Amino acid sequence: MQTIAVIDFETTGISPNSGGRATEIAAVLVRDGRIVDHYQSLMNSGAWVPPFIEQLTGISNAMLAEAPDSTQVMREVAEFTRGCPLVAHNAAFDRGFWHYELAQAGTEPDPAHEFACTVLLARRLYPDAPNCKLGTLARFHALPDSGRAHRALADAQTTANLLLRMQQDLGQRFAAELGPLAVEHELLGSLQRSAKSALARCVRDWARRRQGALGAVPD
Repeated sequence: MQTIAVIDFETTGISPNSGGRATEIAAVLVRDGRIVDHYQSLMNSGAWVPPFIEQLTGISNAMLAEAPDSTQVMREVAEFTRGCPLVAHNAAFDRGFWHYELAQAGTEPDPAHEFACTVLLARRLYPDAPNCKLGTLARFHALPDSGRAHRALADAQTTANLLLRMQQDLGQRFAAELGPLAVEHELLGSLQRSAKSALARCVRDWARRRQGALGAVPD
């Protein structure tokens, strides 16, 4: 059964390209329809936390002064997620920090670490939702309360529960197209790039490829 790692960063800014650095990371492992493990740590990169970011996240410069070095944290989380495809809410944001902080830590990229985005998926799967913010989707689906928003573990756990709901909904909605196949990360990656009107065809095409790879294509 495939294990997917759901990650979330808290940071000092919107992008490493504009000087932002990570202050906290969490990774939540999802397998066989449930959360099975997690990793969380503050991380000290030497960056300064602006007051408005401290107010938003609750992460202060004093907290980071006592936190483990960012190099150590990134090496630990890279090992924790080794071999797992990744999911994040607004993945473009987290992907940028993921690659930058791994590079700063001198950690080699893992080929398995391809991203799927729950924002892109939600736009296609839940057109009736008021918007695709994480808190809005959590309320829309009555997901479990994971604690304070804008802390890495709480947001990663909420995103993990959203991912599980998406896998469940896709499995039910496209049961005929999927047959015995589970909703895997590769399918999520295909669906996030698909037009809303073409979701069924996307699932059907993926299922045929997957069955072919498994040697299960009927005559």
